[in-house]
Amino acid sequence: MKVQLFIPCFVDQLYPQTAFNMIKVLEKGGCEVEYNTNQTCCGQPAFNAGFWDEAKEVCSKFIKDFDTADYIVAPSASCVGFVRNYYGKLFENSASHNKVKDLGKRLYEFTEFLIEVLKIDNFGSELQGLATYHDSCAALRECKIKEAPRKLLANVKGLELVEMKDVETCCGFGGTFAVKFDAISIAMADQKITNALATKADYIISTDLSCLMHLDGFIKGKHLSMKTMHIADVLASGWE
Repeated sequence: MKVQLFIPCFVDQLYPQTAFNMIKVLEKGGCEVEYNTNQTCCGQPAFNAGFWDEAKEVCSKFIKDFDTADYIVAPSASCVGFVRNYYGKLFENSASHNKVKDLGKRLYEFTEFLIEVLKIDNFGSELQGLATYHDSCAALRECKIKEAPRKLLANVKGLELVEMKDVETCCGFGGTFAVKFDAISIAMADQKITNALATKADYIISTDLSCLMHLDGFIKGKHLSMKTMHIADVLASGWE
């Protein structure tokens, strides 16, 4: 099975190891992984900031870059959710309308692809410790992802998963929201980490590094011992 990777901007610039770990897991699942070096951004930052014309240019490039891929897999429900739910608005009544509909069917968030397409929930991963899982807003609300990450984490040897209070509450990042409304954003991160700490977890895990980046900043600012981990890094643990 051939798979094209889409690596979001912030993963490429700040967390490249997560992308490499995703490749390891996909290859272990029997995939032939390809990476189109022409790829750039999905267009979400420009769209969310109100620059729809500029976003449309970036989105048009995304459509072209992945036009021939059977499957496109990304380590970010935020980007996947944006393409699936908002490209249709940008390209409504345009020549690209059908291409956009087709693209949404071929694009998957990483854990969603492992469970729904590969139908593999155990990769022989091993990580010792107690973990709690954070449902990102994009995964939960835009991609309807809830059980897939938990199925995968349940099969990680040595890892015990404990649900935190208000697990479906936003972490406060929201992209530019964290910049425009920093006080509210920090208060939301405080609430999320307080609930995570109450579980006594060593790790807080998610499908989205955007959330984890925000929470990790709060954790380090408070000099807390909890660690953040993307689920791809967890699944690549113990055998890489």
